[in-house]
Amino acid sequence: MKRIAVLLTCFNRKEKTLACLRALYSCILQKDYELNVFLVDDCSTDGTANAVLQDYSKVNIIKGTGSLYWNRGMYLAWTTAISKGDYDFYLWLNDDTLLYENAIEELLMCNCHYGDDAIVCGAICSEISGRFTYGGRKMNGEEIIPNNFIQTCQFINGNCVLINKQACSTVGLLDPIYPHSIGDYEYGLRAIKKGIPIITTRSYVGECERNESLPKWCYVDVPLRERFKELYSPLGNSHPRYYFIFEYKYHGLFQALKHYCSIHLRALMPFLWK
Repeated sequence: MKRIAVLLTCFNRKEKTLACLRALYSCILQKDYELNVFLVDDCSTDGTANAVLQDYSKVNIIKGTGSLYWNRGMYLAWTTAISKGDYDFYLWLNDDTLLYENAIEELLMCNCHYGDDAIVCGAICSEISGRFTYGGRKMNGEEIIPNNFIQTCQFINGNCVLINKQACSTVGLLDPIYPHSIGDYEYGLRAIKKGIPIITTRSYVGECERNESLPKWCYVDVPLRERFKELYSPLGNSHPRYYFIFEYKYHGLFQALKHYCSIHLRALMPFLWK
């Protein structure tokens, strides 16, 4: 029996979380595979945990601290899964992502075709437009559109990522130094650095709408104090401290300092950017 630990984290998105789990449990799964779901509920106040347990009693609910956000929440889900048993695969899944019925089959087939040491990033599209929203990207940021063939990538979005036991043993877990964003990008680059290839699925495996808006600190009509508050929020997308750590690790001191300064300049004078 092959065992897959599905890792999720959520906060006050009860209906989306339930829809995500509904789609997950509707996926086609070969009889020699089983799913165990580890869901971090980061102190939701909308009754997410109770609703999940009512509909899906086998889900392992892990109570968060209320300040974990995505990356640290996923890290907690991952460490909990490891402490509970031996798993052949770990599947990252965002709770706003709806998997197609063949999603897990496609992820596993790509892993099998490419080799046991690959990490598989699921390509995700918009339900409305059918266009790419999340998945794998090249080093220059170019989106990797599914073309019925396995393709390699450098950057990954964490919406749907399959990591086998061998790759996990080599690469490790998400780095908990990052609260919310950056962790998935960092994990992909770390994997490549350690010789683990990152591949994307041959077709779209689910749906999730892209957040098209820029962080609030990028808008000139937002008061200056609020812009800097948003910039240093875990949800600010480019928190100066954590972005500096990431860039210094992978791109060197000069680029890290350059972007540390430019981020603050943009928050100070957003009108310079169009």
